[in-house]
Amino acid sequence: MPPLPKTPSLSLSRRTLLRGLGGSAALGALAGCGVPAAYVAPGDRAATDRSATERRLTWANWPLYIDTDDERPNRRPTLEAFEKESGISVEYIEEINDNDEFFGKISPSLMNHQPVDRDLIVISDWMCGRFVRLGWVQEMDRSRQPNVTEYLDPLLRSPAFDPGRKFTVPWQSGITGIAYNRRRLGREVRHVSDLWADDLRGRVTLLSGMDEAFALLMQGNGVDITDWTADDFHTMCDQVDKQVAKGQVRRFTGNDYIKDLSSGDVLACQAYSGDVIQLQADDPDIEFVVPEEGAELWSESLMIPNLARHKTNAERLIDFYYQPEVAAELAAWVNYVCPVPAARDVLASSGDEETAALAEDPLIFPDAAMRERLAIARDIAAGERSEFAKRWNGIVGV
Repeated sequence: MPPLPKTPSLSLSRRTLLRGLGGSAALGALAGCGVPAAYVAPGDRAATDRSATERRLTWANWPLYIDTDDERPNRRPTLEAFEKESGISVEYIEEINDNDEFFGKISPSLMNHQPVDRDLIVISDWMCGRFVRLGWVQEMDRSRQPNVTEYLDPLLRSPAFDPGRKFTVPWQSGITGIAYNRRRLGREVRHVSDLWADDLRGRVTLLSGMDEAFALLMQGNGVDITDWTADDFHTMCDQVDKQVAKGQVRRFTGNDYIKDLSSGDVLACQAYSGDVIQLQADDPDIEFVVPEEGAELWSESLMIPNLARHKTNAERLIDFYYQPEVAAELAAWVNYVCPVPAARDVLASSGDEETAALAEDPLIFPDAAMRERLAIARDIAAGERSEFAKRWNGIVGV
């Protein structure tokens, strides 16, 4: 493999582009109401696979979510290595900026049993759950993916929305926890309940997106987020409503919490692990905490949509990225939780000191103690979404 690059300094992270407040109108109308015509039965999902004769595929991903060359930013070393090794050309499209927006873009074709002209897509797991339930993605052939079978992180192998990961494979993962400025606050933060302390009144932000926010807040109440209930959700909302009313919460944010935390306007906030790695490069006083009650482990995952014409080629590309050497090269660039723990040893053996140090970063390779506190939340089911979104958005002020 080519030499591992030094970690880039990006002014904005991939997840900084995420937006959304609990599901678009299209999602609510379609998935929320369970439109029967939208479901596609297993026998109607596959098209004739042209992989053997058409050595190509089309891959839709988020911006800033793959390694690039230091000198030539339009070059993508790992992707070029796949093309050279496999003889498969890849049309790589950075077109996904928002889960709901992308859902609206391709859902008309999928619900009408038409191809979307993409062989591979990457979306957040909570949205992957919608696609899986609607039957809009194809089951992968794991016999073609020995690296996925061997190296996929055990923590990510069987989420509630896709038991056994038959339809999805994590691209990158991350943690929703708490970030805070230890120097300015003058103490540690160890529990979700610490956000409600008097010395943080008006200096706390929470994430505005329901799907992004709810799990960590439930964990603060001791809830098992792999099997939470409607009562758990409403109890959490009651708690947050009370904190908003007393002025504890400064505001609800997207990724603009980064600016608030950096400026000192906010001292503690809900945050994504990948963002904090970048913040710490400029301000070592900022810390990221997986609370003692636990934190949510999430992923953005690869899926092969219905009627994709190059399924075998797509499966081969996915497996390529699960080689520890390739996963390590990717992790050195994107700085999210690597779904291939074996990549840690590859990074540790790098001759570049900065790259080797990434192997010891628990926000890329969580240590044993942290792993025990991480869980993948049961996502919000279609029949629950309308009720929960109405409650949450009422608190957020949408």
